[in-house]
Amino acid sequence: MLKNFFPNKILSFGDKFFWSLAILLVSVILIGLIFALFISPPDYVQGDSVRIMYVHVPASLLALACFGFIGIASICTVIFKIKILPLMAKSLAPVGFLFCLVSIVTGSLWGKPTWGIWWVWDARLTSMTTLLFFYLAYMAVWKFVDNFERANKISSIIGILGTFNLPVIKYSVDWWSTLHQTSSITLTSVPTIHYTMLIPLIIMFIGMIIYALIIFLMKYKSEIIKFKLDRKKKENL
Repeated sequence: MLKNFFPNKILSFGDKFFWSLAILLVSVILIGLIFALFISPPDYVQGDSVRIMYVHVPASLLALACFGFIGIASICTVIFKIKILPLMAKSLAPVGFLFCLVSIVTGSLWGKPTWGIWWVWDARLTSMTTLLFFYLAYMAVWKFVDNFERANKISSIIGILGTFNLPVIKYSVDWWSTLHQTSSITLTSVPTIHYTMLIPLIIMFIGMIIYALIIFLMKYKSEIIKFKLDRKKKENL
């Protein structure tokens, strides 16, 4: 699996490959939006405001998944010194940050008609906001620390520490009494959400995965090129 992300493999991806992914992305998102906005029914309690779910839930899941990878990559970097993992994690961080921001914003938009207020210091919302700051700290290190090895060490520590926040986000609705509803979809039980809502949710989730893949690969490719150029400059000094 990791072989597919080796620098030479990534550098071989041309415009045709990315255009193919872009066409697939637009197709999936359009289908998802048609289902989400027109075909799926309104919720019997929340009405049409429930349609925010089709963006909010996939964005939230991908924000957690992206930082989960960053955390695992950080641990493997510290233990095994795998050189491509920091570049992969660095490339994925802006994607995860974007999804985390979308999750918080859409959650606020959803909270107003549901809870009657834009924001509360709910356990889920607070821990998700904490994740946003971990993303910011991780990206800031790579932005402002010039030395690659030093930036790698500091960012790895942030990535590992931020990983401890992920279970808090996941189980906050179970551990504490919160306004946020419990999960309707879990790996250990049958989904409690009706299939008319589940189908567009899955389609939108797939669409966002494709989007994340496109941005990640483009960013990763540019990071590999930058890394190679910086190494050549050092060799020529």
